[in-house]
Amino acid sequence: MSGLISIIIGTIFVSNYVLGQFLGICPTLGVTSKVETATGMGFAVVFVITLASLITWIIQYYLLEKFNIQYLQTVVFILVIATLVQSVEAVMKKSLPSLYAALGVYLPLITTNCVVLGVAIKVIDNGYNLIQTLVYAISASVGFMLALLILAFLREKTQDNDMPEAFKGAPLSLITLGLMSIAFMGFAGL
Repeated sequence: MSGLISIIIGTIFVSNYVLGQFLGICPTLGVTSKVETATGMGFAVVFVITLASLITWIIQYYLLEKFNIQYLQTVVFILVIATLVQSVEAVMKKSLPSLYAALGVYLPLITTNCVVLGVAIKVIDNGYNLIQTLVYAISASVGFMLALLILAFLREKTQDNDMPEAFKGAPLSLITLGLMSIAFMGFAGL
């Protein structure tokens, strides 16, 4: 049990994919202008990362390794992720059209979000079993969502501040991400 708690805390806070490993910056900057869109993207990513990690774990150990074709890992994992994202996109378009419109081009970009592929490969590299894979995937995606929500909240609060033109938009967001990363480094001792 302590191993699972270690995975949860380590993945969400210490090795956060956005703030500690700097993966997934494109969607992070793209959807964090409003907390509402960051929340929608966060839940979509939680679903995709968790399901993709479980499916790719099963494929890795029951197909790729069984037939000694591990060299196809990246291609197979990308196909699984692309299929899942297309499914999420279709469901969102039908059931949540306003959120689908708000996410715009960033929803299909989950397919190329390096966090999704990174988590799927990391669970294999770490040799996690199925339960550890599930815990790691949920923790990684919750950490990603946490970074999105914190940045979105801060961007909403600073949106109307008086600042030099050169800092408006992406520059201030990148500076904010840097400061958030420094703050999250404080968790490294846990």
